[in-house]
Amino acid sequence: MIQIGVGTLGRLRVLKRYDRESYDELLNYSMNHFSEEVLSEVEIAEIQEALDSIRKEGIVPIENVMKEVGISL
Repeated sequence: MIQIGVGTLGRLRVLKRYDRESYDELLNYSMNHFSEEVLSEVEIAEIQEALDSIRKEGIVPIENVMKEVGISL
């Protein structure tokens, strides 16, 4: 037996895939499908570069990006 808060219990109930699914099944399913991804230094640098660009130049409207890559709706 484990102690969980009322709010946590409510959240678990919402996550059940079917009515008779046990909390053990639900927790095991969730843990099996959860993977902690660690970013590489290159990925972190690319994200930082993108954030710096956004801070410096602002956000580019989607219409401009679409035009740049040749997409039209």
